[in-house]
Amino acid sequence: MAASRKRRRTPRSDWQFPLLTDLGLRPEQQRLIVIIATVVGVLASAAGLVAVVGSIGDYSSERQASAAVLGADTTLPQVFRGWGSPKLFDPVADRSKDSRALTEKEVFAQTELAVSKKLKLKLVAKQLDTDCSAALWGQTLLERVSDAECTQVARGLYASSDGRYVGQYTLLNLKDGQSAAELVESLKTLYRGGWARPLTSSKGTFPAGGHSEAGGYALGHYVGLVWLGRIDGTEPGAKDDFVSLALALRGAEKAVYRRVVSITGASS
Repeated sequence: MAASRKRRRTPRSDWQFPLLTDLGLRPEQQRLIVIIATVVGVLASAAGLVAVVGSIGDYSSERQASAAVLGADTTLPQVFRGWGSPKLFDPVADRSKDSRALTEKEVFAQTELAVSKKLKLKLVAKQLDTDCSAALWGQTLLERVSDAECTQVARGLYASSDGRYVGQYTLLNLKDGQSAAELVESLKTLYRGGWARPLTSSKGTFPAGGHSEAGGYALGHYVGLVWLGRIDGTEPGAKDDFVSLALALRGAEKAVYRRVVSITGASS
């Protein structure tokens, strides 16, 4: 009599679970249940996450919110860099030691600023305000300059001799060096929510919505804002030397240098 053959056991399916098997469910039915449970679990987790985020509230930085509110035609820089005050300006770190008010003639004594032998920036508009809110916009910026006891803001608009560039220099008169440094530092992230109002001229102006770049400099108790762009509003190319243009535009800072000298003496 032939030996009985051992019955080969059917491999256990990866989709067999004791509890479900005891309930009489086949492996394919168990697999379907697991897939459905997984999908439901993921959807429930996602809904829970949305609910949690919603309970926290909507977050939008001032930069993002302002850009959305102001729209694409708002005239402001797309790039900003800020620098602290060099020790050179320590003598004018406190306005109490430099109480004489700024004048247009003092700040914008030069009507032309040389960029190179062939290129110049020509002063085409200027304005000095004792109400700083008249020359600036943005709630946070206005609050900061108010806290810094801003008493004057001078703005000068320049157009390049080749008709390609426009620039504005803005000088703020604040109470002390700490306020100036803090303002420049804050503008590194908040400049899209508040900036200087641009002057206008038939000889040159910042095109609405165009590309422009800016820098902020703490100069003792003053803050200088340099703002540059192409008149056509396009981004600078390889031949556009914004570094040299910015250095030339900072010629208005000579007024602050002269004040340092008046305090320390010419030998300094």
